[in-house]
Amino acid sequence: MKLIYVGDPMCSWCYGFGKELAQLLAAQPALQLEIVVGGLRAGGTEIVDDAAKQFRLQHWARVETASGLPFNREAFMARQGLIYDTEPVCRAVVAARRLAPRADLLAVFRAFQHAFYAEGRDTTDGKELAAIGAAELQRQGHDISDAGFLYTWREPATIAATHADFTRSRKLGVNSFPCLLLDTGDGVREVSPGYAHAAQLHRLLGDALAAA
Repeated sequence: MKLIYVGDPMCSWCYGFGKELAQLLAAQPALQLEIVVGGLRAGGTEIVDDAAKQFRLQHWARVETASGLPFNREAFMARQGLIYDTEPVCRAVVAARRLAPRADLLAVFRAFQHAFYAEGRDTTDGKELAAIGAAELQRQGHDISDAGFLYTWREPATIAATHADFTRSRKLGVNSFPCLLLDTGDGVREVSPGYAHAAQLHRLLGDALAAA
């Protein structure tokens, strides 16, 4: 059996969910985790104006209250010309998966989230993503340079693999993020269709395991 986490690094509820999922995994070391990037707003072209920023800040406030994680509102509001395209950061997660298949991919996923939400960094820019991704992989002991990460991020095979994740997300029936599923080997069961605290996840996973 394994868990399947479907999410997007630029989804604010996924940002909150990462900490809870990490706690669940720490208590369930026998369960493997597969991450499927969902492409929340992949290919987005609209510039995020002040009204759209304020709308997102309302969501951020709810996630902050639920999760206790930090948000850098000042950096977000100060950024000009932001296009909320989540394909680049989803592709960065896939690039990390291709570069270091045995890496802690959830930690990489969360590094991109922390960079965007807490540090105010541009996770739509390839060079910035390469710096963030390479730094986290290096922290885990993988010999990956910024340039090597960027090369893999730009590869057609990485682009294709990212879009394959988007397709798989839809085939799994996921229409909102975050979503946690349990692959029993005989089928896929839903564990949590949205944000949940670690204690809730433990209970929901127990129910799914019992049903399986």
